[in-house]
Amino acid sequence: MKLATGLIPKVERAISVLRAHRGVTVALSGGVDSATLLAIACQALGSANVRAVTGRSSSVTERELADAKRVAGDLGVIHSVVDTHEIERADYRANRGDRCFHCRTELFEVLSAISAGTGFEAIAYGAIVDDLGDDRPGMDAAREKGILAPLLEAGICKTDVRTLAKQLQLHIHDKPSNACLASRIPTGSEVTVERLSQIALAERGLGNLGFRQFRVRHHGEIARIELSNEDAGRLADSALRAEMVQVVKSAGFRFVTVDLQGYGSGRLYSIVPARESGQ
Repeated sequence: MKLATGLIPKVERAISVLRAHRGVTVALSGGVDSATLLAIACQALGSANVRAVTGRSSSVTERELADAKRVAGDLGVIHSVVDTHEIERADYRANRGDRCFHCRTELFEVLSAISAGTGFEAIAYGAIVDDLGDDRPGMDAAREKGILAPLLEAGICKTDVRTLAKQLQLHIHDKPSNACLASRIPTGSEVTVERLSQIALAERGLGNLGFRQFRVRHHGEIARIELSNEDAGRLADSALRAEMVQVVKSAGFRFVTVDLQGYGSGRLYSIVPARESGQ
């Protein structure tokens, strides 16, 4: 693999972190970061000494599962899909701002249990430098559970990941950033299977209409759609707008809105009921 000069020491550092272990289990989400980590792990240890595990729950879309399966297959890595049950955790459902901590704790506990005694006890996930700038309670869960973050330790950022993924010929190298479906539910609003299902259906419908970078935020009866500038330019088409309304309403929403601020990753808004705020 021929790398840009600036990336060589970073990749070598990530490989060094991985080679400290005989075998590694990679938490493979279906996104670019974890896919790149998996490819580097194969470079470091050989595919026979790496396995990928993807958590499946109501907050994970079928597309993410399919992308994870294809990445693992292309790299010749054994891939398992395991059910996680974060929705059964009261603190996860409460969605008080630390939801990701409880979600990651569930995932890492499941991965630790299935990896025990297999030679793949070391577990790694795809945290990168960019993640340090956000409020990421999931990273706290990883540290508590002793989960490896080779890309982060190597100083690899999102731009690096995109470059590496393309050079490694990963089919998702240009895949838009994504997050679990629960991230579409504002802080303070309960996470439920019904709400996650509504979001999944609405986003699948918009994806089928050709939208690429977007989110459907769940506000009760209202779906608030965030679109990238490129996707927002398509709204001049009245027929397309009608189709958007149809697919989103068919997911169970009563009202469909488009956020004029556009797409923004990680927007979580607290909902304060009117009777509590005095308004």
